[in-house]
Amino acid sequence: MSSKAGNFLRWFLIGLVVIAIAVFSFVWKPAIDPLPAVPDGFTDEQLERGKNVAAAGVCVVCHTAPDGQPNAGGLPMETPFGTIYSTNITTDLDKGIGNWSFEAFDRAMRRGIARDGSYLYPAFPYTHFTHLTDEDMKALYAHMMTQPAVNVEPPKTELPFPLNMRPLMAGWNLLFLRRGPIERADNESEEWNRGLYLTRGAGHCAACHSPRNALGAEKSGENYLSGGEAEGWIAPALNDQSPAPVPWTQEALFAYLRYGFAGDHGAAGGPMAPVVREGTAKMAEADTRALAVYLASLNAGGEEEEASDRAGEITEKALLTLSPPLTEGARLFNSACLACHHAGNGPTLFGVQPKLWLSSSLYLEKPDNVVRYVLDGVHNPANPDLGYMPAFRHYLNDQQIATVVNYMRTSFTGHAKWDNLPETVSRLRKDVENE
Repeated sequence: MSSKAGNFLRWFLIGLVVIAIAVFSFVWKPAIDPLPAVPDGFTDEQLERGKNVAAAGVCVVCHTAPDGQPNAGGLPMETPFGTIYSTNITTDLDKGIGNWSFEAFDRAMRRGIARDGSYLYPAFPYTHFTHLTDEDMKALYAHMMTQPAVNVEPPKTELPFPLNMRPLMAGWNLLFLRRGPIERADNESEEWNRGLYLTRGAGHCAACHSPRNALGAEKSGENYLSGGEAEGWIAPALNDQSPAPVPWTQEALFAYLRYGFAGDHGAAGGPMAPVVREGTAKMAEADTRALAVYLASLNAGGEEEEASDRAGEITEKALLTLSPPLTEGARLFNSACLACHHAGNGPTLFGVQPKLWLSSSLYLEKPDNVVRYVLDGVHNPANPDLGYMPAFRHYLNDQQIATVVNYMRTSFTGHAKWDNLPETVSRLRKDVENE
């Protein structure tokens, strides 16, 4: 080998070593020493503030397994990359986070890195929590450190290779984690800016209501809050692309977020029901109002009177399709649905009677939400006063459900029917059975 070639090889190897050291230094994060006991000494003001931050972030919803103890983890979250199980965030010193210092807690919330130095998957929305103010982060820590300890070990998340190599998340974070405070809009009110902060920070609304790219990161820009998916449900757009037939006003949004029902839209269901029940209904009322103010500004909601007039027009047209029931779809609707979903000219049975012709779900490009409601009803409403809906999976076959769903779609909205609907019903029936 010539001396020139030898020198090239030597410098090449040195370069590789330097690159390897740089990559290791970038990826590797040290463990933070555990505390000997759960910290205390928090002020009442911190605890009250932290309780509100936790409600805004609906921590308990994702960190509680079906029939499990609050915050003990174990909720399976289906993603395109595999099933991710939420972790135990109680104060248990062994299974939970009771021995985490504030430094460790803050790092996990802002950077997605656990106390032991391992990387968290962004199913945990640290890309949003990173925007919390220091005061809110300290208050949330105080709240979490005063919650009961639960000695439960959730199932381990085991994604397929190479996704099981958590250090790869360092590259993902480099691409998609944008840290720092949320920039205020000086031309908007304090209430609007508070709503912006809650939406993009603790509330992490875009985690469900924005589409994601091939690497699982939320799309931004014009795609922000333009609709996404969560737990097999379609999360409709919250911006000016909203499919709602009646514009969302501030009052309608407040009622929906606070009580789980808005007369001109319907009731919170699917994954949104626990968000209301454990989150927007429990946070400070002023914060729920701020969310409504901000989201209404994105939706170009218009005036209350205008929205009410629009709802009346749609209802009047829908009622004309119900009688006489000339088609099989109309007959199925009249026999299975109309007793509860009428326009106020029938008996009050199981709570509120949502006017289905005003439901955003009927105006979506895909029928999944409507089919899921018909198959499995509503058993855990946003609050008990809203009432319950029976499941029809054992009473109607796939073709019958497809018929009544497409009847509602075409008659109430004027949109074209959903294609291949019996196959969709069959798929969703099996999906729910396997959950």
